[in-house]
Amino acid sequence: MIKFLFQGDSITDADRIRDNDSNFGYGYPNLFAAEILKNRPYDFDFVNRGISGDRIVDVYARIKVDIINLKPDYMSMLIGVNDVWHDLNDDNGVDVDKFEKIYDMLISEILEELPELKIILLEPFVLKGPGTERYYDVFREELMKRGEVVKRIAEKYDLKFVPLQDKFDEVAAGGNDTYWLSDGVHPTAAGHCLIKDEMMKAFNE
Repeated sequence: MIKFLFQGDSITDADRIRDNDSNFGYGYPNLFAAEILKNRPYDFDFVNRGISGDRIVDVYARIKVDIINLKPDYMSMLIGVNDVWHDLNDDNGVDVDKFEKIYDMLISEILEELPELKIILLEPFVLKGPGTERYYDVFREELMKRGEVVKRIAEKYDLKFVPLQDKFDEVAAGGNDTYWLSDGVHPTAAGHCLIKDEMMKAFNE
């Protein structure tokens, strides 16, 4: 059985049921798992360990129990928006230099323990919406820096990188931002489907 682990924040969490590993929430993990399980029945075991509100430092704090101990064969990770959002709202974010340092440590230590693990890193994204418009320009600028970090780390460790910001910009052109991200951060059903499609491209490669 091939184990696939989803890791991240609320976008990955998507109201998953904590004590039921067969429930992946309503988001892109559920859509991705459904497509794989339909086409390759009995081959894959999916686990979602995304936690709403997490920043990169929170994922790093869970590295043992929620990543290494699970011994996945594949792992995807989408993280970074709270590292900016929590700074703008609560002065409790993670600056870009620390974000890169912790992200790099996380990947390095995971691969040291699980050298055969195949990792897909997803670019964080933002659009203008009720949760972001008050400070959108700063939010966008800072999040793009985190996205550049994720891409650099993917290149450094020869991992799959899934670009998402340009995809959301493209589909939201003309002012349809909240059709895809309800508050500027959290995807709608259409937004989750977009993430699933882009992630599937990387997985199929």
